[in-house]
Amino acid sequence: MANRARIYRQPKTAMQSGTAGTLEWVLDFEPSDQRLPDPLMGWIGSRDTQAQVRLRFDTVEEARSYAETAGLTVEVELPHERKIKPKAYADNFKFGRTDNWTH
Repeated sequence: MANRARIYRQPKTAMQSGTAGTLEWVLDFEPSDQRLPDPLMGWIGSRDTQAQVRLRFDTVEEARSYAETAGLTVEVELPHERKIKPKAYADNFKFGRTDNWTH
């Protein structure tokens, strides 16, 4: 079993505008065995099955408590919070607008 893990919140992809799948905390195990090519097929793989496991939690406290009970050393990566400026299409036409309206 791996003794190190990483806890983080998955960032949103560039192809989405919403926050689907970014509100969960993810615990990933660090690989404890090196990855080697398979002699027959040439595919990369390892004997470490924990590297394939990805656990999801609702809060970072739940993830930390799981890691503590499992005896893992964890590194928590805090997410970068987005600052969203609310916009409305009607603001393009409001009275007293200082910027030029362009097509």
